[in-house]
Amino acid sequence: MKDLVLYCKSYRNDFLRLQRLLSSIEQYNDDQIPFYISTPVADKEMLEKILGEHGSYTWIADEDIVAANPKAVFEQYQAMPGGLSQAIVKSEFWRLKISENYLCLDSDCVFIRPFSKADFLTADGIPFTVLHQNKEFFQLANNRGQAKVTANLRAEAQRVQALFDRQGPEFYCAPAPFIWSAKVWESLDREYLIPKGITLWDLVTPQYPETLIYGEVLLKYQAIPLLAIEPLFRVYHYDWQYFMMKRLGETEETLKSNYLGVLYQSNWESHLNDGDHQKSLPSRILKSVKRSLRYLQSYL
Repeated sequence: MKDLVLYCKSYRNDFLRLQRLLSSIEQYNDDQIPFYISTPVADKEMLEKILGEHGSYTWIADEDIVAANPKAVFEQYQAMPGGLSQAIVKSEFWRLKISENYLCLDSDCVFIRPFSKADFLTADGIPFTVLHQNKEFFQLANNRGQAKVTANLRAEAQRVQALFDRQGPEFYCAPAPFIWSAKVWESLDREYLIPKGITLWDLVTPQYPETLIYGEVLLKYQAIPLLAIEPLFRVYHYDWQYFMMKRLGETEETLKSNYLGVLYQSNWESHLNDGDHQKSLPSRILKSVKRSLRYLQSYL
């Protein structure tokens, strides 16, 4: 097995974002870390049309990742909402035994400076873990009168903590990209899922996200040493946040001193949605007006 690979689970609506991510990897991947992309089989043709059939990536079918778990019920995967099944497929990638660790990227990630294995692993091959208390974002949300955002995220973290009987401060393993260890996911399977007679397809829900589960599993079963680091990428959760930080002088160039990349949330970067241009003129005008209002909101 490899010691580290890059991995992105994507689908047709995100392929323009994925194209941008791939371009940044080709530009900045100093160690030529292998890059794997998984999509549903039905999306492969479109993927190759946009990214090219022979590029600097290896394609894998989502269905093969699902099938790698002998206890998974394929019909459960097919019936599950896309956003939720995507989260579980990402978390099950380790079962293919391609690599001991993987940097799990979202399609809306973009690298902005050179990176190497040393950014993700120690010289002995121990992966770093993104683990923090999210204080910067919580403070920003509170400053903006968004206390509900903080309360919801804290409640979510506390729910996952309770699954593993841990008390104490809330920790977060987000935002993407995530440095995930196969040993941690395997310990979840061995110590928690199998004894309960369930799979990850039963455990992960919108109330119990995979990112928080990974962190709590690491803290509970200690499958690897915990070497905590702060987020690898700058993430803009909301467009008003992006506009505000830009006014303060934040650019991709200034971010390079602290971050490997940027994550532009796809829910407000809709111009990169495949098929968005097919929407009606009134719909596009309404979206533009809303974006302008959120830009003005960033001044308040």
